[in-house]
Amino acid sequence: MRFTSAEVILTAKETGDRLSKKEPVSFSKGAAAAGTHIELDPGMKFQEMIGFGGAFTEAAAYSLSLVSPEKRAEVIKRYFDPVEGLGYRLGRTHINSCDFSLGNYAYVEEGDTSLGSFSVERERKLVLPLIHDAVKAAGRELLIVASPWSPPPWMKSNGEMNNGGKLLAEYEPVWAEYYSKYIDAMEKEGVAIWGITIQNEPEAKQVWDSCLYTGEEERDFIKNHLGPSLERNGHGDVKVIIWDHNRDVIFERASAVLSDPEAAKYVWGTGNHWYVSEEFENLSKVHDAFPDKHLIFTEGCIEGGVQVGAWHTGERYARNIIGDLNNHLEAWIDWNIVLNEEGGPNHVGNYCDAPVIVDTVNDEVHYNSSFYYIGHFSKFIKPGARRIWSSVSSDRVTATAFENPDGRVAVVVMNAGEESEEVSIGCGEEAMKIELTGHSIGTFVLS
Repeated sequence: MRFTSAEVILTAKETGDRLSKKEPVSFSKGAAAAGTHIELDPGMKFQEMIGFGGAFTEAAAYSLSLVSPEKRAEVIKRYFDPVEGLGYRLGRTHINSCDFSLGNYAYVEEGDTSLGSFSVERERKLVLPLIHDAVKAAGRELLIVASPWSPPPWMKSNGEMNNGGKLLAEYEPVWAEYYSKYIDAMEKEGVAIWGITIQNEPEAKQVWDSCLYTGEEERDFIKNHLGPSLERNGHGDVKVIIWDHNRDVIFERASAVLSDPEAAKYVWGTGNHWYVSEEFENLSKVHDAFPDKHLIFTEGCIEGGVQVGAWHTGERYARNIIGDLNNHLEAWIDWNIVLNEEGGPNHVGNYCDAPVIVDTVNDEVHYNSSFYYIGHFSKFIKPGARRIWSSVSSDRVTATAFENPDGRVAVVVMNAGEESEEVSIGCGEEAMKIELTGHSIGTFVLS
C-alpha cells in the first residue's frame, strides 16, 4: 500500500489545539527516520472495530436535565453526531440501580418470583429520553450493553443491594428470567439491547450496589440458567459478556467460563475495566486462548471527583485505549458521559470525573481533555476498521493504527512527555514527518 499524504488532527496542552485540523503532510521517498519512527504494515490485519461509546446512567441523565435544553442538546450532539461529534455508536446502561443512580431501586416488588410486577417505569423519566435523543443525534440505532450492579435485595444473601452479598441459589432461575424481562421491556420502549454483562465487577464488595460471583459461579449461572433462559425467551442473539471487571485477573476469570464448552457456547466475549491494572497484555492472553471470543472495554473513569482542566486525565484515557486496542480489543465504552459539578450525583458519594462536566448551578458545560483524547480514536477509527501491524521505535510515544473500510489508515500517536518529539510514520520506502509537542495527541489519516 502506498500513501501520498496525511490529514493531521491535533490536540495539545500548550497550543490550545482541540481536535484541530492542520495542514496535510506529504509522504516522500527515502526520508530519514525521525527520533521516533512508526512503521506500518497494512498487510498484517487483526481485529475489526465495532465502535466507541459511553454510559447512560441515571446520574448522567439527571445532570443533563438540570441544564438548559440548548446545552443538553449540544452535549448529546457533540458525543453522538457522526460528523460533528465524537461519533459514538455504543452505550451502556444499568439493570436496576447502580452507584450513579439517585438511590437504590429494582424493577419488581419484593418477593415477586413470578416477575409479574416487572416495570422499567423509573427509566422513562430520565434514562430512556436520553437514549432516544442520543439515537436521534447519531442518526442510527446504538449498540446498548446493559449490566446489573445487584439483583433485588430479597434475592441476595445479605438482604440488600449494597455491600456485596451473593445471589441466593434458590433465586438463580428467577434472576435469569429477569434479564429477558428487562430486554423485552426496553424493546417495548424502543431501545434494543445489543448485549448484557452477567454482573458489574463481580469480584468487588462495594458500599454501593454490588454482588459477588466466583468464576465458577459465573460459569454455572450462565450454563444452567441465563443461557438457556435467553434462548427460551427468544434472546439468543443478545451478546453475553462475562467478567466486566479489571484486567489483573481477566485471563483467569475468562478461562473459568470459556474453558467449559457448555457455558462458552452462550458467551460472546469478555468485558474489562481499567481500574487496578494496566496489564494490557492480559487481553492478548484471553484472545490467544479463546480466539473465537470477543473483547470489549465496558467501563473506565477518573476516580476521586471532578478535575476540570486536568491534562493527565485525557492521557490516561489514550494510554488505556491504545494499550487495549493493541491487544485485540474490539469495542470501547466510557463510564458516565456526563456528571455534575460535584462528580455526581452518586447515592453513596463515590464522586468521579467525566469527559463532560455540567455546572448545573451556572448552566455551563466543561469539555475535559479526556473528551478530546477520546475523539482522536472515535472520530477516525470507524466501525468495521481493522487494526494493522505497527511498530514504534521508542517508548517516548505510543501509537495504534487501523485501516478504515474506505481504505484510508488512521494512525493515533500520543506524546505524554514534557518534550517535543519528532515522529515519522512510514510504510515501505516512503514516510512523513511531524513534530508532536509535549502532552499532545495526533491522529493522522493516511491516503
